[in-house]
Amino acid sequence: MSNNKNIDKLWGGRFSEATDAFVERFTASVGFDKRLYQHDINGSIAHAKMLLKVGILNTEETDQIVSGLELIRQEIEQGDFEWSVALEDVHMNIEAALTNKIGITGKKLHTGRSRNDQVATDMRLYVRDEIDTIASAITQLQSTLLDLAEKEADTIMPGFTHLQTAQPITFGHHLMAWYEMLERDYGRLMDCRKRVNLSPLGAAALAGTSYPIDREFTASQLGFDAPTRNSLDSVSDRDFVIELAAFASLLLTHMSRFSEELVLWTSAHFDFIDLPDKFCTGSSIMPQKKNPDVPELVRGKTGRVTGHLISLLILMKSQPLAYNKDNQEDKEPVFDLVDTVKDCLQAYCRMLPAISAKRENMRKAAFQGYATATDLADYLVKKGVAFRDAHEVVGKSVAFAIEQNRDLSELSLEQLQGFSDSIEDDVFEHLTLEGSVNARNHCGGTAPVQVRKAIAYARRELEQR
Repeated sequence: MSNNKNIDKLWGGRFSEATDAFVERFTASVGFDKRLYQHDINGSIAHAKMLLKVGILNTEETDQIVSGLELIRQEIEQGDFEWSVALEDVHMNIEAALTNKIGITGKKLHTGRSRNDQVATDMRLYVRDEIDTIASAITQLQSTLLDLAEKEADTIMPGFTHLQTAQPITFGHHLMAWYEMLERDYGRLMDCRKRVNLSPLGAAALAGTSYPIDREFTASQLGFDAPTRNSLDSVSDRDFVIELAAFASLLLTHMSRFSEELVLWTSAHFDFIDLPDKFCTGSSIMPQKKNPDVPELVRGKTGRVTGHLISLLILMKSQPLAYNKDNQEDKEPVFDLVDTVKDCLQAYCRMLPAISAKRENMRKAAFQGYATATDLADYLVKKGVAFRDAHEVVGKSVAFAIEQNRDLSELSLEQLQGFSDSIEDDVFEHLTLEGSVNARNHCGGTAPVQVRKAIAYARRELEQR
């Protein structure tokens, strides 16, 4: 009698020696890929129904398989299912359990497929579901931004370049810049979904199968747009998870930029906004501290997600066709980046509505750094002064104002006319903060009326999703 423990494995017939205990543990993936159980069961049910349709299974066998799989699903959800490392992965665990429940009929389920197309199908189903969840969270965050932007459409703050005061803008306009970043992220995610939503089921190990399968049927059963078109490619490429990781890296890069600004704005040096205590923590030694940990963690998790993108790219870069065991390493990075993205989005959806703007501080800061200097240059150009000459006049005016420790709007008409006789008493209409922002009254500008138009347009966009 053989002592080969591989006889208990579903692939063990060819082997005469038991798998080394270390190798068994090293190669097993069930510790993390059991998360795919829903998608694995759904794929198996669709495959069984297809086998019935083409006459490989009969109705009784199909009913047995479907009922057995639904019972296994229930056991997993209730925590009563016993996962085995010896059975390597989620697929073999479920198939073995099915055979134990319904007997030899369970062994017929794998007809016309391989674990190679099975795992590729599971991953596509998983990624598609998570894309839909993430897309919903992005939409919620965008809606939250629109509410806050509408509330702050008239709130004046300094706009920055090089983190130096540049021109006055409205807080609502700034928040709408965040919205636009998220809108592009959403578009990338939806574009990714189109390439994810193709069914590899039926590609089998790498060459397809000699059984008379109906791939269009299983694709339809699982909600895919169509079957994939090449069996080799179907089982071997993971570009769809790399694309998801690329999207996630860009999304977190944008959210990291949001976070950096929130961290700056909550500091005593800016003091533009207040974050409620429930989104902050204190210091173990400095009792006065209120640390913006939530945005700091989102900023930090960006490196984690980008790291997963790099891992997946390197995982794929040297693999020959078709399937290789390397691809087992795609799951943990994908699972973690999905969890991280969802957590970060949830954190922002909860935190943003609780932000309160310190409007007087923002306005006071907008006076610093001569934010209306460009408006004075524009004023001179409209009076017929060449832009380069106007630029020089304003530079000298600012230098004088710095010496006087006064804002441009606080200089007298006579003092301003000392730099250009084109300046008239209407100049002060252009040197106020309100005059500056209201002058940017065009599509994409910071004028409150344009901010409100942008918000209305954005709300229509979200309603059409």
